[in-house]
Amino acid sequence: MKNSKLVELLNKMTVEEKVGQLSQISGEPYTSENFVVTGPLAEMGIPDKLIPVAGSVLGAAGAEANRNLQDNYLKKSRLKIPLIFMGDIIHGFKTIFPIPLGIGATWNTYLGQTTARVSAIESAVSGVHVTFSPMVDLVRDPRWGRVLETTGEDKYLNERFAEAFVNGYQGKNYSDPYTIASCVKHFAAYGAPEGGRDYNTVNMSERQLREDYLSSYKAAVDAGTELVMTAFNTIDGIPSTGNKWLLDDVLRKEWGFDGVVISDWGAVKELIPHGVAADEKEAAMKAMNATLDIEMMTFTYIKHLEELINEGKVSEDLLDEAVLRILKLKNKLGLFENPHREADVEKEKELVFCQSHRKKAQQVAEESMVLLKNNDVLPLKEKDQKIALIGPFTRDENMLGAWSWRGEPDTASNIIDSMKEMISPESVLYAEGSTLDHTDENMLDEAKATAKKADVIVLALGESAEMSGEAASVTDIRLPEAQMKLLKQLKALNKPVVTVLFNGRPLDLTEVDKYSDAILEAWYPGTEGGEAVANILLGNTNPSGKLPMSFPQNVGQIPVYYNHFSTGRPVESAPDQKYVSKYLDSSNYPKYAFGYGMSYTTFDYGKMKLSKETMTDNDTIEASITITNNGLYKGKEVVQLYVRDLVGEVVRPKKELKNFKKIELKPGQTETVTFTLSKDMLSYVHPDQKVKTDPGEFEVFIGGNSLVKKAEKFIYKKG
Repeated sequence: MKNSKLVELLNKMTVEEKVGQLSQISGEPYTSENFVVTGPLAEMGIPDKLIPVAGSVLGAAGAEANRNLQDNYLKKSRLKIPLIFMGDIIHGFKTIFPIPLGIGATWNTYLGQTTARVSAIESAVSGVHVTFSPMVDLVRDPRWGRVLETTGEDKYLNERFAEAFVNGYQGKNYSDPYTIASCVKHFAAYGAPEGGRDYNTVNMSERQLREDYLSSYKAAVDAGTELVMTAFNTIDGIPSTGNKWLLDDVLRKEWGFDGVVISDWGAVKELIPHGVAADEKEAAMKAMNATLDIEMMTFTYIKHLEELINEGKVSEDLLDEAVLRILKLKNKLGLFENPHREADVEKEKELVFCQSHRKKAQQVAEESMVLLKNNDVLPLKEKDQKIALIGPFTRDENMLGAWSWRGEPDTASNIIDSMKEMISPESVLYAEGSTLDHTDENMLDEAKATAKKADVIVLALGESAEMSGEAASVTDIRLPEAQMKLLKQLKALNKPVVTVLFNGRPLDLTEVDKYSDAILEAWYPGTEGGEAVANILLGNTNPSGKLPMSFPQNVGQIPVYYNHFSTGRPVESAPDQKYVSKYLDSSNYPKYAFGYGMSYTTFDYGKMKLSKETMTDNDTIEASITITNNGLYKGKEVVQLYVRDLVGEVVRPKKELKNFKKIELKPGQTETVTFTLSKDMLSYVHPDQKVKTDPGEFEVFIGGNSLVKKAEKFIYKKG
């Protein structure tokens, strides 16, 4: 449909029909032609007049179900404007991939795009049109439960994955088969709540907001994301959902975003408890004037916008602009020509959770896992060893993690069955040892008896899925006491202990490290997690994951992140002195740093070479280094490029990630990796909020993690 036709359609709409397009509800009223409002929706006080005119539905999926919902709705729609179906497809539809933090640990944006592509295929044939993904919130506090939905603590890494996810969901255009629209969230800075507590206040300078937190949303917008979701938190004292500076001045005018802005669940009405709106009417006014297009699961717009327009407190032109943006999105998706789009019962049976998708999920899971420690225990020598598999995640098939909306835990692989299939069942022993949060003497005795018969102990430990995710903030990021008791008692048997971790956040692993000979971070690895873990443990796959977020020594260090500022009294200048910036009872540095991850082989980095010593505005510098696989296994290495501005107009980070490349080398193979440095890579937000580059001296670091110390220097000169 041409835009002129959309304008004609808009002009035929009543104000009530227009406001309906701005309202999102769940699909229950449309399960029959009677549009009956019952249960939670009735308790929420949804106005009857909204049901025939609502513009979008939340959380409905299934080809047959959504076709029926659409048909029931359109039968009563005066203008036959189709519904748009949206949902939280965060790390897979039914084929579940590792949590996004794990996807970030692959440092492989192609795989990130692959996860989104598979999710789009399964969603599209199941009748879903929009996913509330990617979540690109930069986060430095692992106490916050929703860290599992991000790709970590670094803006550059987040930017690259933001692009990859958007491209995977949306394809080149919507004529491509099996595409869905993406919605980047949560705009903005939702990942920086005070105290790591969900929904809490965010408070930072505009310069820091622009420098560190806005860039990943901007990357998604530049990649073409169709929607932006607002955050629950405040920005400079104003909640995002009613923040005109953020939504209109920055997002729309400065960045040129002409797509749809949607609130998070209930966030418009939450302007009242925030204390910036006295009632629902004022909340509707502030959200609409901030150019928020769709109100999710509260009903202030349908109740009050017409009255606000009549009173001159909201312009009808503003309403028309919002409706037209929604109509354009529906038109892009082809819903006017085909309201069912690609919802197809037969294709759904063929494509959803198919073997090809599961194979991709296994590949991503294997590449997401990070080997944190290995005292020559891994890989397991299965022909010579008896292996005791112990712990709550050994048989637990619920490795999917939070936000695996349509995933089915009982279809996922588990470690013990996978290990038995790969080696002789007689070589694999099993005892539970503990549940997630409980053990007793009988369980411990059984575990110790089993372990005594084995040559090596593999402990599968971690957090329950409910311990991370939305509204799952914690102050203690250690493993539960019952699991630590199991680990300590088994280590006392003086046998090698391999700890495999299943969790949705960086943990305090200081005690775990003491009692483990090897540690494998598996995150929540998804549908094929058990098989992926088995392949890593047995050496069928060489681990190549690198941490996308620092793991602290203890909770008291938080926030601890790699690209911190220098201080006037840096600890490096006098580590044995008291009056420097340090703790008396802990190191300043994390237990496991950003970018860190081991392999079963070893990679030797040669001397870095710069192509020149001086750069001007139109120049570039080539930074190259040779890397050799000196070990016995073929392996993948993430080669990371960091830059430091030694003297800036404002204090600059100790180093910043500027590029990375993932390479694969056979034993004895050498490869030269080259990065191109340009002026843009040296720029940052200055106090006047403009992005500029300081002339002066810069350091370049290339290595396998953020702790790399060897550097070369060059000079940047203007002109």
